[in-house]
This record gives sequence, structure tokens and C-alpha cells, in this order.
Amino acid sequence: MLDMSPIWIPLGAILAVVIIVAVINFRKMREKELQAHQELRLREMEHDRKLKEMEIERTKLELEKTRLELEKTKVQSH
Repeated sequence: MLDMSPIWIPLGAILAVVIIVAVINFRKMREKELQAHQELRLREMEHDRKLKEMEIERTKLELEKTRLELEKTKVQSH
């Protein structure tokens, strides 16, 4: 028959606990890593949005400046 030493059962139980704890810790670590990547992506998207808003505002200011310059030249020519 199977010759099982009494030491194998406690070792097996301890090993099972170690594996379970390792898997749980790995999952938590992976979850934190994914959350960090998601937060970074959100910050990047917010940064891109702000850059686009600034570009739009700059274009509006340039347009207004050009419009005022045109009006000034029209007034001067009359």
C-alpha cells in the first residue's frame, strides 16, 4: 500500500496555504498595477483635452487679433 509518512499531510496543508496566499497577493498586485495604468491613462486624456482647449483658445485669439487688425486698416483707409 501507500507508505505515507505523517509529515506529508501538514506539509501539504502548509504548501496549499502558501500557494493560496501567493495567488491572492499576485491578484492584488496585478489589480493595483491595472488601476495605476488606468489612472495614468485618465491623466493623459485630461492633459490632451486641456492641450486641445488651449489650442482652440489660441486660434480664437489669433482670429480676433486678425479681425481687429483688418478693422483697423479699414478705418485708416477711409
